[in-house]
This record gives sequence, C-alpha cells and structure tokens, in this order.
Amino acid sequence: MTRGVYIVANDKVADNAIALLASLRLHDPQVPVYLIPFDNRYQQVFEKLRSLYDVQLFPDLAFLEALTAKIGEIFPRDFLALPNKMRKLAAWFGPLDEFLYIDTDILFFEPVSETLAYLDRADFICCDYHFKGRKLRDVFASAAIEQGVFSADVVNEVFNSGLWGSKTSALTLEQLIKRLRDCAQHHEYFDFTGGTTDQPIMNYVVLKTIPNRLNIAQVNPDEPGSWGGMAHFQERDHRLYDGEQRLRYLHWAGTPMRSGGPYRHLWEYYRTLDDPAALLPAPSQPSPWQRWTDRLRKIKQSIL
Repeated sequence: MTRGVYIVANDKVADNAIALLASLRLHDPQVPVYLIPFDNRYQQVFEKLRSLYDVQLFPDLAFLEALTAKIGEIFPRDFLALPNKMRKLAAWFGPLDEFLYIDTDILFFEPVSETLAYLDRADFICCDYHFKGRKLRDVFASAAIEQGVFSADVVNEVFNSGLWGSKTSALTLEQLIKRLRDCAQHHEYFDFTGGTTDQPIMNYVVLKTIPNRLNIAQVNPDEPGSWGGMAHFQERDHRLYDGEQRLRYLHWAGTPMRSGGPYRHLWEYYRTLDDPAALLPAPSQPSPWQRWTDRLRKIKQSIL
C-alpha cells in the first residue's frame, strides 16, 4: 500500500508549486509526490520539481487527456468553461493507493504523513472550516436542499476542494462519470456565484458516492484555522500559529498572493528555501481594479 501526494500545476504556477514542495519536503522528505499536469505547458515546472524534490510525473498522460476530453463532452461550456480544472479527479486513478490532493496555493507546516494517517479512519478526508464559515456558499444552491437532493444537514459535510484525501478503492471511473452526468443536468443545484469551478462538482461527487468521510477539523477539537485571509496568525520559526496551536497548513484560497499580500514574506521564505537564486517579482502597487476588488472582498467578509 502506497501513500503520497498529488498536485496539479503548469509552468504558470511554478513559483507556487516550488514553495509548496519546499514546505512539504522540509517536514516530510520521503513522501511520494506526483505532478498532474494542468495542461501541456508543464515541462519547466516538472523539471524544477523533479530536480529539487524528486517529484514524479503522473504516469498515464493518455488517461488524463481522455478524462479531460470526457468531462468536456459531459458539461456544456456555460456550466464548466475549462474542463482542465477538473484534472484533480485523476488522483483516484493514479499509482497511489491512498493520497492527499493539495492545491499549489498552500504551505504545509508539519509532516504530510500525519494528515494522510487519517485515511486509516475513513475513505475520504478533508480539513477545513468551510462548513462553519461559508456553509453552503460556493458549493450548493438552495435548490439542492429544496428539491431533496441533500438534506439540510449537508451543510456540515461540505468541504474546500483545495485539500482532501481519499483511496483509489473509494471511487470507480464508472461512478465518477455517472455523477458528473448527474451534475451536468442540474446547474441549479450549485452555487458558482463566488467564482468557484471544481468545488461544487467535487462536493456533489464525493457526498453522493463516498459515505465513509471525515473532516479533521470536526474530529480534532484543537484543529486551528488555515485560511490565508485570517490576519491573526503569528509566525514562529517559519511556521504559523493560532494562539498556541501550530497550523497544519495555510491556504490562500482566493486571498491575493502578490507582493504585499497576506503572509507573503513566509511564502517567499519557502519559495527560495531550496532555490535561493530565484528571481522573485519586484514589489508592485496593486492596480485600481485590484484595490477595488480587495476593498469589496473585505466588505463582504465583514458582512459575513
């Protein structure tokens, strides 16, 4: 039985991927990591991750292309404009028996094997407070409850699709395709108003197919927060703490990652940890549009 990590990346997000891998390898040098290419522009980031961190390439690129094409056939473009954003689903059909999927806008502050160990207790794991903060927003619309697709307590089961784990035995390709077709016929079930893409669909597939699930944030009473939009975390020894609790990970999740953004200095530390010659973008002032969207985001957060 093999456990490890999948990421999805291309050359465009190379800096984020390097920072993530630096944090993973610092705390867990031996865990297997596979890159699932987001598209055909992945050679540079793969070579960098391979040379620095012994990252391997997802071995069945033909399957990956076929899965992407199939998803493109299932969903109309006004529902899912870019099927490549669903490539993380390929994790269920890769070489790892049990795995953790991690978005590249994340840093880890402990051995990832400690998170993978929760797969001893469930077939699907996550670790976030979406159920407590945003509740059904960015996942399901009210129609999914009103039409009886899910009961009202599904609010306690939703998860952020940026970090989750599962087992290859938990989902077959036939089950996945069936669930995706169900989704494609019912746009009204989902809340895409916040700009999410894969997250609502991922939640539908998992909640309808994998009954044995576990949210670490619900079973661990001391689990700290993880969202990069929270300003109160304190840095000690290049890790973040919520009071006396060390964060498992930090996820920017829609929070700006540019120079001057939240916890940027920490990200820069990990980005250059194993690649000190890296030329980071020079600090720049946000554009008027960025200032306006940041202001709007803060207003929305204060209201919610």
